[in-house]
Amino acid sequence: MSSYLWVKALHIIFIASWFAGLFYLPRLFVNLALIAPDSHAERERLLLMARKLYRFSGILMVPAIAFGLWLWLGLGIGKGSGWIHVKLLLVLGVVAYHLQCGRLLKRFERMSNRRTDRWYRIYNEVSILLFAAIVVLVVVKPF
Repeated sequence: MSSYLWVKALHIIFIASWFAGLFYLPRLFVNLALIAPDSHAERERLLLMARKLYRFSGILMVPAIAFGLWLWLGLGIGKGSGWIHVKLLLVLGVVAYHLQCGRLLKRFERMSNRRTDRWYRIYNEVSILLFAAIVVLVVVKPF
């Protein structure tokens, strides 16, 4: 079996795993934003979950990007196509989103969150929109 299929399969597995973390982490932020200031045990439990999920999804991000680069640079997928440039820009957006989640988590840890649960509900949709746009670009290759 060709290395292309193995690299592609591993890329998809790590992308799906990374995005699972990005889909759920802001949902934890919604719950953290709803906690009463005197609810220390619940707050600490959710913070622990958020820290572990952020760390784990960050670890998954590395092979996801590495296998994507292998497909692009090593196997030539997308070379000479316009869609790959837009996909790369969106991937940079996903990395920025991931890093922003880390900054938001730090605010919760310092108890300096300034956002409402409603804001986090909307923020949670950004990862879904990025994911959908990337999938459409890769599958449809519109340009």
